[in-house]
Amino acid sequence: MELEDQWWKGQLAADIYQALRYKELKLPSFKGQSPQLNLRRYFADLIAIVSNRFRLCPAARHLAVYLLDLFMDRYDVTVQQLHMVSLSCLLLASKFEEREDRVPKLETLNSLACMLSMNLVLTKQGLLHMELLLLETFQWNLYIPTAAHFIEYYLSMAVQEGDLHDGWPMTSFEKTKLYMAKYADYFLEVSLQDHQFLCFSPSLVSAACVATSRLILHLSPTWPPRLVGLTGYTWDNLVPCAEKLLIAHDSDVKEANKQKLQQPGPPPSSRARRCTTAQARQPPRPSTFTGPACSTPPSRLSPRAWPPP
Repeated sequence: MELEDQWWKGQLAADIYQALRYKELKLPSFKGQSPQLNLRRYFADLIAIVSNRFRLCPAARHLAVYLLDLFMDRYDVTVQQLHMVSLSCLLLASKFEEREDRVPKLETLNSLACMLSMNLVLTKQGLLHMELLLLETFQWNLYIPTAAHFIEYYLSMAVQEGDLHDGWPMTSFEKTKLYMAKYADYFLEVSLQDHQFLCFSPSLVSAACVATSRLILHLSPTWPPRLVGLTGYTWDNLVPCAEKLLIAHDSDVKEANKQKLQQPGPPPSSRARRCTTAQARQPPRPSTFTGPACSTPPSRLSPRAWPPP
């Protein structure tokens, strides 16, 4: 869905956004009825790892996982076939979202370490057959908005000069914008790896990623009127999705801290300890939201995903 580079900065940004919102109303429902649903996280990680290897855009990665979700929801396929399906989804998504020269080549795919470790060899004929099956399944329509398609539009107004940090003016506006982008990207990956987020519309998930990022970074107000107007979502609309994002964030931070404690080396500085124990600002309503306020989000891809059970 290569609308145009940085469409969110153009005069038609609001119109394009409304077109995306209208399109998401027609998205097929996800029923979560795949017999291989327990393997879904593994194949989402596989897509993410290969996508990162080829430096594909987030929109291609998210579209690929969404295609995989819908395909798994409709068909009962073997684990071996799911490897082919996953990579075919990524190839289709990259052909739709990326320039031609950035689409992964068959030879390069087969040479990846993860492919070699699985003794998996893709063939041109096999990929073409699977891509055709996928296109027929989706009626040759890949114009599918995902959370990644909304995020840049929201980020364009996610941080403003008048925002406060811990109740005080920001010391570095540009640095805050950078951290906001990093956290928004992290929370997008969180949403990508859990099928529970498919019960929310993509635009809402994207808005919740921005809201939780502001929460973690101690920006106030947590969800200002300008973002309500931009996204069309109130804070109460976002709470169910944001709670799931923050639960995953807390789990990732605990796991990261656990791994640090297991590694030999000097004890962390007092500043680092404060970072890992600081609690996020409570939103302007009763909630269970808590979480560290570190400036760098934890890693989301874990080696535990290899190989699948």
